[in-house]
Amino acid sequence: MMQPYRSNGAPIIDIGRVEKIYDLGKENVVRALDGVDLKIYENEFVAIMGPSGSGKSTLMNMLGCLDTPTSGQYLFEGEDVALMNDNELAFIRNQRIGFVFQSFNLLARATTLRNVELPLIYAGLPKWEREEKARMACERVGLGHRLTHKPNELSGGQRQRVAVARALVNDPSILLADEPTGNLDSKTGTEIMELFDELHEQGNTIIVVTHEEHVAIHAHRFVRLMDGRIESDQLNGHGD
Repeated sequence: MMQPYRSNGAPIIDIGRVEKIYDLGKENVVRALDGVDLKIYENEFVAIMGPSGSGKSTLMNMLGCLDTPTSGQYLFEGEDVALMNDNELAFIRNQRIGFVFQSFNLLARATTLRNVELPLIYAGLPKWEREEKARMACERVGLGHRLTHKPNELSGGQRQRVAVARALVNDPSILLADEPTGNLDSKTGTEIMELFDELHEQGNTIIVVTHEEHVAIHAHRFVRLMDGRIESDQLNGHGD
């Protein structure tokens, strides 16, 4: 049964009746999202869950402004994403949403500091400011002693911490993590999720897309998808 989450204040993310339909021809139509309503508020820690084919990856792309709905409305911080031009969407992806991916997506020949600095280069910040902000982000995730190391000199967990620092460096409205422990062993994966716990306690809004229960258990709210629809939306037992 659906149990909508309610909170005071305006949501950061407000999705209404969103559909994403793929026409594969020969009367083969896939409804990846089928009338999704979702609100996410500041300082929430939300896990979006569901089996393969449930629509969670499509929803993640929608939340991250990486894709557009076939129909419905997506308001990000009160602004209609459908009305944004390419530059405005790029600004949202670069500065308002911090992405963390399963595969880390680091530059192999760049140091930790340079990898974390990358979004600030796109933002046009001067070199001294980029380096200072990148250094602070690295220290925040426990990598202050690994600034000059390249990805092949780091463990899997350290590489994911670099990715988290890069996601944090612009002080985004939300952190959007797609299967952030998928390439890590269970111990290291737990350490990364404990890092997300700390970031949430510091005030960050976090959305984790996962099919793993042991990852989702760190979130304070579960949104479960099935066949492109939200099957349930409820608070975790340890939620505040």
